[in-house]
Amino acid sequence: MTNKICLFTILLIAALGVGCATRSAQDANANSTTQAQATTSPGPDNSEIATTVAADGTRTETRTFKDNRHISKVTVTTRNGVKTVKVTSKSGEEKVVDTTEDVLHATGDKVAYAAGFVADKTKDAVSEAGDKAEDAKDKTVDVSKKVGEKTVDASKTVGEKTVEGAKKVGSATATGAKKAGKAVKKVIP
Repeated sequence: MTNKICLFTILLIAALGVGCATRSAQDANANSTTQAQATTSPGPDNSEIATTVAADGTRTETRTFKDNRHISKVTVTTRNGVKTVKVTSKSGEEKVVDTTEDVLHATGDKVAYAAGFVADKTKDAVSEAGDKAEDAKDKTVDVSKKVGEKTVDASKTVGEKTVEGAKKVGSATATGAKKAGKAVKKVIP
């Protein structure tokens, strides 16, 4: 009789174990139909795009950038036909962006610019070029002044030396004429 009770107990425990396992499998199937189904694919600009679709039809596409210096990810959520684009910066700041750009395939820098995480480089370049032109103009004026001053100084020096030279030539000519006159007087007594 003890053998029959032990055998009956073993069979009862085994039946309970099978019943629990069946219930767990049913729960797992029920959870998988209510949870989103996910797929992942490589994206442009060294990124990865993960797409999930929830049971209620909400589609979420998350593009994660591996090495963009401005943004870390872009999330596009489509619920009832309405798209919402959310861009996350490297520092964790999130911004909802209203853009017609296909953010899942655009460059990371374009997406960062649309979100306002990057300043307009064209404006910066124009401003910088204007500053450099102003500096060049100032340097040109300074150099022109210096050249003009040196030209005036050189002209004064040349003029002064010319006057001195003329005086010397004049003195030498006068001295030479006096000597010549004395020599003529000596020859003619």
